[in-house]
Amino acid sequence: MTATPALGAEDAYAFSFEAIEGGALPFASFRGRAVLVVNVASFCGYTPQYRALQALHDRLEPRGFTVLGVPSNDFGAQEPGTEADIKAFCEAEYGIDFPLTSKVTVRGAGAHPFYQWAARELGAAAAPRWNFHKYLVDRTGRLAAWFPTTVTPDDARVLAAIEKVLG
Repeated sequence: MTATPALGAEDAYAFSFEAIEGGALPFASFRGRAVLVVNVASFCGYTPQYRALQALHDRLEPRGFTVLGVPSNDFGAQEPGTEADIKAFCEAEYGIDFPLTSKVTVRGAGAHPFYQWAARELGAAAAPRWNFHKYLVDRTGRLAAWFPTTVTPDDARVLAAIEKVLG
């Protein structure tokens, strides 16, 4: 995993993930786009949110919006598979074609640096407490909003926040 240390980062562009297919996936590759970063899991009661995430991505991608799925096995061991398993499941079950990262830790001291930074920037209350937690990053790489697991991707609050950052 390629990752810049969280300390001192001013925006999300300082971080990099590994793509689920392998290779670097720098956040800077989304420069100028609004990005909804979602920690995902294949065997969770919230997994059906994938449908709304894909629909949101399909509808708003032409306007400069991307969903970034970040698989994590941190909550209830609900993402136990390999990257190949995760990718195959997402494509077969939900037709996912938005970018996915390799599996990472999203909470605690071992969290991916992006997640450490987000929790520091927004406060501990904004840290993921379960799968399908959402961070909205604006077109300048700044954190614009966060939404807990129970707030679905098609919730009016999520849509309003995305519209605001898309301008």
